[in-house]
Amino acid sequence: MRKFVISLLLAAACIPALAADGPAAARPDGGACGLTPVPRQKDYPWMSITRWRQFYDEDVAVADKGGVDLLFVGDSITEMWNQAVFERAFGAWRTANFGVGGDHTGNLLWRLQNGHAEKLHPKAVVLTIGVNNFGFCDATPEQAYQGVKAVVELLRKIYPDARILLNAVLPYGQYTQSPQRIKVVELNRMVAGLNDGQHVFYQDYGLFFLQPGGDMAAEVMGDFLHPSPKGYQIWADAMLPAVRKLME
Repeated sequence: MRKFVISLLLAAACIPALAADGPAAARPDGGACGLTPVPRQKDYPWMSITRWRQFYDEDVAVADKGGVDLLFVGDSITEMWNQAVFERAFGAWRTANFGVGGDHTGNLLWRLQNGHAEKLHPKAVVLTIGVNNFGFCDATPEQAYQGVKAVVELLRKIYPDARILLNAVLPYGQYTQSPQRIKVVELNRMVAGLNDGQHVFYQDYGLFFLQPGGDMAAEVMGDFLHPSPKGYQIWADAMLPAVRKLME
C-alpha cells in the first residue's frame, strides 16, 4: 500500500465528460472554484494531470482494499509530507495520506466523491486545507471558508463515526502584516467555528511555525509557504498528541 503520498486522483477513463454548457465547462474561479466539485483540468509544473491520474489510480486501489484507520486528506502541501517524518509520527497506525499538492477545495470535494473514499472506515480523519483557494481561485476568505465547510460536511456524511482533526491553514508569508498572512488569519478565524468538540476538532499548529514577534523563520518554511523537513517535524510533533487521543 502506498502509505505516504496517496491522493484521490483520477485515471483518464474515469473522468466524467463535462457538458459544454455545464458549470464546470469553463474553469471556475472565485468562490465557485472551491465549491464546485471538479477534477484537475490544468497541468502545473509541480503536478501534471498525468501524475494526478496516477495518484488517483493508486488511491482507488487503497480505498478498494480498505484497512485504513487513520486517514489524512487535503488540498495543498499534504501531498509533500516528508516521508521520514510521516513514518516516525504516524506509522504506528494503518495510515493513508489522501492529500495532493496544488488542489483547491473543489478538487478535494471531487476526489472524495469519486475516489471510492466511502469504502474506508477510518477512526480519525486529519483534514489540512491550503492556500490554493486564494492563489488559484482568487477567493476571498469567506469564499474559501465555504469550501472548507463543504469538505467538512462531506467528510461527516461519508464517515459519520470518525472524528475529524481540522488543521488551521498554516501561515503564509514571512511577516505578520503581509497580505497573504492577513487572509489566512481571517480564514482560520471562520474555520475555527467548525469545531464542535464532538466530531470536529480544530487545532492551529501554525503557531509553532512563528517566532515570538509573529514573523516566520526560513528554517521552518524556506519559501514561507512550504515547510522544510524541520517544519514538517515541528508540525508532526505538535499534531501527534491530538492524533493519539482521537485514535484511542
